[in-house]
Amino acid sequence: MTRVDDIDLSQTLSKEASDKRVQRAQRRLTQLRLLTAGLLHPDVTGPGLIVLFEGFDSAGKGGAIRRLTASLDPRMFRVVPIGPPTDEELRHHFLWRFQEVLPGSSEMTVFDRSWYGRLLVERVEELIDEATAKRSAREIVEFERMLINADVSIVKFWLHISDQEQLRRYNDRANDPLKHWKLTPDDWRNREKRKDYLKALNFMVESTNHKHANWELIAAEDKHFARPTILETLIERWVHDLERRGIEVPKANDADYLG
Repeated sequence: MTRVDDIDLSQTLSKEASDKRVQRAQRRLTQLRLLTAGLLHPDVTGPGLIVLFEGFDSAGKGGAIRRLTASLDPRMFRVVPIGPPTDEELRHHFLWRFQEVLPGSSEMTVFDRSWYGRLLVERVEELIDEATAKRSAREIVEFERMLINADVSIVKFWLHISDQEQLRRYNDRANDPLKHWKLTPDDWRNREKRKDYLKALNFMVESTNHKHANWELIAAEDKHFARPTILETLIERWVHDLERRGIEVPKANDADYLG
């Protein structure tokens, strides 16, 4: 596994090449989703699928999710944005609030942030101590293993950008009346804690990277590079997991997808 510190943020791609690869990947994703939903072959369905996005603020999670879901029928997926826990949720184990939105067999859920807030925001803001963070990491690994054993595939993405690129995107948002709403005082405050977040991030990746639920670390400095990379990585992981479970996956036509 590549360490967070070793991610090559210099990788770029032209918009034309990026759009072409995204479109081909979207067609393949549609094919895989129809297969796993039982709509290609009525006697064949797939496991549930969790696609989980984490990353620094403004790293491009929303744009990646839009391209992931753009070609899919809205009935074939659910996008779940995760914010701070409510007072009721705080009275339960931290994983309790995610149970209701987990995908069942043949379903698909996309998480815009996730239970990993426990090891990032809550740890950096000192809402939990070090011992609790280490225990929570072990609980997350066991939680994900239980989901995998219950016929759920998990693909986890971390979108990585530099401090300088994040500042540039913040300033773009601040100066764009249609994007200004995305920027909050907390976003600016969190930038001041980047070193703490990097420390927590390295711990998170190293302690929760496990078989069939490893982290995919994406260089997101250039969105044109990141978007097709995310979709193609998801396809590769999804196909591998379907085949691992004994499901025959149709081959992609070169006219539809280049892997």
